Amino acid sequence: MAAKQFIQLGTVQETLLVPLYARAVDTRKKRPILNDRKAIEMVESIDWDFQRFNQSWRIAAATLRTAMFDVRARDFLSRHPEGSVIEIGAGLNTRFERLDNGAVHWFDLDLPDSIELRKKFFTDTPRRTTLTASVLDPGWMAAVRQSPGPYFFVAEAVFIYLTEQQVKLALAQIAANFPNATIAFDSMPLNSIRNGNKDHARQKIGACFMWACEDPIEIERWKIGLRLLDSRSMLDIPGPLRSRLSLPTRAVLRILLKFRPEIANICRLNLFTVQSEA
Repeated sequence: MAAKQFIQLGTVQETLLVPLYARAVDTRKKRPILNDRKAIEMVESIDWDFQRFNQSWRIAAATLRTAMFDVRARDFLSRHPEGSVIEIGAGLNTRFERLDNGAVHWFDLDLPDSIELRKKFFTDTPRRTTLTASVLDPGWMAAVRQSPGPYFFVAEAVFIYLTEQQVKLALAQIAANFPNATIAFDSMPLNSIRNGNKDHARQKIGACFMWACEDPIEIERWKIGLRLLDSRSMLDIPGPLRSRLSLPTRAVLRILLKFRPEIANICRLNLFTVQSEA
């Protein structure tokens, strides 16, 4: 058996292991949502204490969030099969493997230590490019602009680790450089930020949530050229995904919506468009 990979990641970059482990656990289920065999391969080859993340609610939430972002990206590709998708904070995500239609142009963007780990498992192709940079550094945008539009940006569990000013800067730079693009990302209100950071401390996770957003419509008021198309909680499951959930999972979601409606506000999955005049 090959020796496991020893890894070193920054405190925020370490969080990429949470959705990775969630996808592996999901894939081992009798009826997986994502069926990500690559995730199992990576978990088994990385020397890390993944049991730190072995909480059923955390695994379920991370899996659902990933699957719902997949729905957003798949919808974009159904309308623009030869367009470009930019995965911000790609980590060890396998969205390209799940959604590749044979024509899409794909970019995986992340910080140097995350990309160093990513390159152990993924290689570039003529339609898939790895970009080593911070989302705050606009230098990576030149490479993306050489790829055909329209453009779809997806940032799963990324902006919540930045300050509001950094989020505003990142989104403003995208809006200024990619008119008519769409951007999918998640946000959390202040109460979720506080509770999430307490949980991180208990699990000895060094990263802290930073950006609190009570209502995604606030982003329109930043006047950076973004318009909100849709915002939903992770309990508001899109139709194409709901049919893939097991009956027990759907029953639990219905119970939560009925008896714990406040859970619906823990996290929002948002879709924005860049206005053409931006």
